[in-house]
Amino acid sequence: MIRMRTLMATCAAAALAACSSAPVHYYTLIPPPDNVQTTNVGPVANFQFELMPVGVPAQDDVPQLVVRQGGQSVAMLDGERWIAPLADEVRGALSVDLSRQMNAQDISSGIGVDGKPVLRIKVDLRRFDSSPGNYALVEATWTVRALKGQTVLTCNSRINQSVGQGYEGLVAAHQHALSTLAGQIATVAPAIATGNVPTTCPAP
Repeated sequence: MIRMRTLMATCAAAALAACSSAPVHYYTLIPPPDNVQTTNVGPVANFQFELMPVGVPAQDDVPQLVVRQGGQSVAMLDGERWIAPLADEVRGALSVDLSRQMNAQDISSGIGVDGKPVLRIKVDLRRFDSSPGNYALVEATWTVRALKGQTVLTCNSRINQSVGQGYEGLVAAHQHALSTLAGQIATVAPAIATGNVPTTCPAP
């Protein structure tokens, strides 16, 4: 009987702790529908693109938001999490932004539709820094390559975005940084699709 009472008390304490724990908030980097153009104003691109899986820094490749706390200190926020693996979130956001900005289709097979040439885009994030209330920093190396021919361009980008209030503001800043990165890629992609390699990378 005593053991039963002890077990019931333990269960009750666990249930109380679960009820009193802080809720978990989930975030996504993929732009909301109201920020994505549903109808494209410009002409449809004469090429398609294949966005490869995105590399992310190992220290950020966790479910929790990883934030800087000044100096060399960082924290993983158990109550603030990505809705999907960070690499998938970044790839999804870039795919939406690239499709919108280039008016081109992201395909997965590498085989173009209607005979259109295909560009293969590879993005590797070297830094994905988050400082709440201060900045969201993205540093990336990216390559755009025509699947047919030898046309290829490799560039580096560094985008430092100011941050609004709260973790929502931090995530929104990263969304904006990734959109800027997609814009830089989009400025050179049409030339590469026609076999012309730009002489310089886009200005940061």
